[in-house]
Amino acid sequence: MAGGGGRYRHLSRDSAHRQALLRNLVTSLFEHESITTTWPKAKEAQRLAEKLITLGKKNTEASRRRALEIFYTPHELLPKLFGPLRERYADRPGGYTRVLRIEPREKNEYFSPKKGVKNFERERKPQVKAPSAILELVDGPKDIRFAMTARTVAREREEGRDLVHSLTRLNVKKVTQFRKDGVEVLEQAISKLSLAKKQSEKLAKKEADVESRD
Repeated sequence: MAGGGGRYRHLSRDSAHRQALLRNLVTSLFEHESITTTWPKAKEAQRLAEKLITLGKKNTEASRRRALEIFYTPHELLPKLFGPLRERYADRPGGYTRVLRIEPREKNEYFSPKKGVKNFERERKPQVKAPSAILELVDGPKDIRFAMTARTVAREREEGRDLVHSLTRLNVKKVTQFRKDGVEVLEQAISKLSLAKKQSEKLAKKEADVESRD
């Protein structure tokens, strides 16, 4: 289960700082619907985000007060949580968020000047690669799995194969099962990808013809 129970990560912070960090992350998540952070932070923020969606689905005075305490910009996000997001996940039993691993982000650090040393030039420390991840709200406009599935289906159809791989069929079911008009929305995304590719090929051919004339 996404954001399930168990021991939580301290994230090298005391309780107050940790809670402030998670509040900031989920506020950004609900504002942008997708954020990039480190893997441990994404997993901990996922727990809180799942609880917020559950509060939104309850839609009681108590749940509104609790959500008000979590968001840093509640006047902007409460209407979204108890409105569009509540409707989006009305039929979904859980798994409102997704964490996807990505290539580690490089972090540049520098040596601090030594005390009493004049004209000190800052030197870079060796780069530290932290395990990174994308935390996103599923079934939204920035759903990465939905976009990747649409591209895969479009490519298979161009090659004369229609959902040959069982994994593709499984992904199609996952991204359309709880999305409103999921199959129709997926077909629209596939059509846009196919049209964009045709236009790109047409433009490339036109440019090649112009170069050949020159």
